[in-house]
Amino acid sequence: MCLLAVMKVLLTAATEGELGLALAHLQQHWQAIGPHHFTKGANELRVHIGGVGMVATVYSLMKLLRTNTCDFALQAGVGGSFDHRIALGDVVSISSDQYGDLGAQDGYNYLDIFELGLLAENEAPFNNGKLPAPSSTVADKILLPKATALTVNSVSGTDFMVKARRQKFNCQVESMEGAAFHYVCLMENIPFAQVRAISNYVEPRDKSKWKMKEAVINLNNWLIGFIESL
Repeated sequence: MCLLAVMKVLLTAATEGELGLALAHLQQHWQAIGPHHFTKGANELRVHIGGVGMVATVYSLMKLLRTNTCDFALQAGVGGSFDHRIALGDVVSISSDQYGDLGAQDGYNYLDIFELGLLAENEAPFNNGKLPAPSSTVADKILLPKATALTVNSVSGTDFMVKARRQKFNCQVESMEGAAFHYVCLMENIPFAQVRAISNYVEPRDKSKWKMKEAVINLNNWLIGFIESL
């Protein structure tokens, strides 16, 4: 008799609000074996709320990974888009992420850590200054449009900053945690993926234009379908 090996999946987000519907689904349709920890069939899934920003993300993930292992990690959340070809509410899979404000201002010019000579562009885990999401058995099941991402400590909110970041990085999506998640998974050799639902365009801040509710609903609907397909 061949016994199926348990696949341990980690689902992480910055805030519980981004995963509320998916978490409710797990509580109703999966067996709880601990706080935010579920099992169904040959799968075990842990929901992790990492906190807002890169520092909280790295700390909480590394604290969790000291005593828990996973076969695949998925970061899910909302984000802004520089690319107006992506509709508000759309869910995308992030193909690569990178730091957007780790460096120095030289007058009106921004110099990143690679341009400052503090790190080589291809020093592990970077590839040409980016943190790519590699192919894996589970990641390849994510059939979403691909998008490149930028991670910042302070989201863009002025015409000058939006234009400067768009020109320098040529990225489509902006978040506050993605690159930190990629960094940890690449360094720990954990297969992973990042998905983002687009709540707003990256432009001077005007929340009346945002589609946060729609983005969260679409993200969770996709998550539920993905979880059940494992």
